[in-house]
Amino acid sequence: MSRNDPPDRRSAGSGITQEPRKQSTTTGRLSDRQGPERIARMKEVQEVADRSRRSRRRAVGALAVIGTVIVAVLMIMTATTSTRAQSPTTGLPGVPGPIGPEHVPVEQGPVLAPASSSATGGTVDGVECNSSEQLASHVHTHLSVYVDGVLRPVPAGIGVVSPVVEQTPAGAFDSASRCFYWLHVHAQDGVIHIESPAGHTYVLGQFFDLWGQPLGPDRVGPVTGHLTMWVDGRRYQGDPRSIPLGSHEDVQIDVGRPVVGPHAVRWSATSL
Repeated sequence: MSRNDPPDRRSAGSGITQEPRKQSTTTGRLSDRQGPERIARMKEVQEVADRSRRSRRRAVGALAVIGTVIVAVLMIMTATTSTRAQSPTTGLPGVPGPIGPEHVPVEQGPVLAPASSSATGGTVDGVECNSSEQLASHVHTHLSVYVDGVLRPVPAGIGVVSPVVEQTPAGAFDSASRCFYWLHVHAQDGVIHIESPAGHTYVLGQFFDLWGQPLGPDRVGPVTGHLTMWVDGRRYQGDPRSIPLGSHEDVQIDVGRPVVGPHAVRWSATSL
């Protein structure tokens, strides 16, 4: 056979014919056994993916429920805090300041006028000074004065002659060594104690006279200006001297501008 003869040609002397090698008929496709196995694996993978998606959906749903609960709790807490900051009877904002010895917020800032200007024992406008407190009639009124939007506290010691100051964990508390007027103030919290031997309605003008400070349509103590007055959150249009000192009432006077909205004491939280 010639060197250049193709290998598949019949050799003249051998009688053998070499056939070309056939390719496998399974190339490029799965065998009958491989097909079902691959389908089963694909189904298994799909089931795992479906379970994963369901788990994610459940997790997202749970987080949404938890988020809703958290928001609801925060709203309740906010509402509760807001309610606690208000007077439960009037719904007005609470008087600002740290809680003092009478469980009423102590007014902060420079006082409107010193307590030293108050009477020293003589009867003023029919209000007497006795050696002990008169408890036949015992009520409390809260007074706050704002000047140009700034709180000016009512000082302790008005109507307390020769005061003795007791330092309590909640602040100073004044007691008298000589006598108490029927209208007096123990702490710098704006609470006027009305303690008299008989039931009688007193007015703000009597308290200011006892304090030794002027009070009129355009004047509160040493300051002057337009007055905006509130009694238990309601506008008062009359003479400030005629404002009655009633039980658990909140009297607020704004001098000038801006006008501060009325505030109130949470009387139920006090010992008064």
